[in-house]
Amino acid sequence: MTTDVVPVDLGTRSYEVRIGPGLIDRAGVEVMPLLRRKKVAVVTDDTVAPLHLDRLLAAFAASGIAATALTLPSGEATKGWAQLARATEWLLEQKIERRDIVIALGGGVIGDLIGFASAILRRGVRFVQIPTTLLAQVDSSVGGKTGINTPQGKNLVGAFHQPSLVLADIGVLETLAPRDFRAGYGEVVKYGLLGDAAFYDWLEANAADMHHDATKRQYAVRRSVEMKAGIVSRDETEEGERALLNLGHTFCHALEKATGYSDRLLHGEGVAIGCALAFELSQRLGLCSQEAPSRVRAHLRAMGLKVDLADIAGDLPSASDLVALMGQDKKVVDGQLRFILVRGVGEAFVADNVPPALVETVLSEALAARR
Repeated sequence: MTTDVVPVDLGTRSYEVRIGPGLIDRAGVEVMPLLRRKKVAVVTDDTVAPLHLDRLLAAFAASGIAATALTLPSGEATKGWAQLARATEWLLEQKIERRDIVIALGGGVIGDLIGFASAILRRGVRFVQIPTTLLAQVDSSVGGKTGINTPQGKNLVGAFHQPSLVLADIGVLETLAPRDFRAGYGEVVKYGLLGDAAFYDWLEANAADMHHDATKRQYAVRRSVEMKAGIVSRDETEEGERALLNLGHTFCHALEKATGYSDRLLHGEGVAIGCALAFELSQRLGLCSQEAPSRVRAHLRAMGLKVDLADIAGDLPSASDLVALMGQDKKVVDGQLRFILVRGVGEAFVADNVPPALVETVLSEALAARR
């Protein structure tokens, strides 16, 4: 299989997303043109390290690149102040300079955290994303959003800091646990739902084979990245169109906070539930057909994803409390919640005037179905 190359066009800060098998084993060759001296620092986590770190270090060694590595704990809790300080101070101890490259090897947590550490280290050092999860390959590694979670909410502290290169090795996705692969699919399907009905049709017909079919997996990753790269190139800092990438996320982020950013609800699972709720809300507002929400739910269910609040184990807050949690979301503008709504599959738009009472009603009914 050949490597697909998707450009992210941002003028002097443009970069490529390279997608294909075996990219970790070629990382030294891929990264070498970026280096002004042969030195990199790798940060990963204790889930990814046993699977992929030795291969990556061997690839750098084969190209004569000196590499050191730090392994952080895995999990969403790592994306906070404590591990940010640890990683940043470690990078300083490694004497990483602005001309060097920091490597983020892992899923969205490591990518977001180390991207932010790179943004603030010496007022900005370059970094390369090597995403090892489906979710990170199609979403969080592309576009330069970096940050950490705080007690007040998800990703409320961060910076826009674009990577210099993204290496999406689709081979590593075969090592993902089925639940993690399904959660990543929540972000893949989002792209079809927000702006490409033909891609959504393709996913309905082919996505069940993706985990074990490299050709289909590579196409799904490439098409997702193409969509995100195009949107980011046109609207880097989310002044307009980029907000569409948040389809399902207003619901998702409130649910993630309600479940303590824990394994009760993975991010991609929250996105899937959020997309289903966004279609339900759109239908209640008369924006899309009555059939659209059920079509989306049926596909998500067929892929083994969580679809309803009833699929989340344990207690959840009341509908009014969930709406209150949404008030801390980054997408709040002048105190008004912003939702991404739809007129149908592939037809998303930004709405600033959704009645909170209707949102609360939709959530109340979803909570009632748990009983």
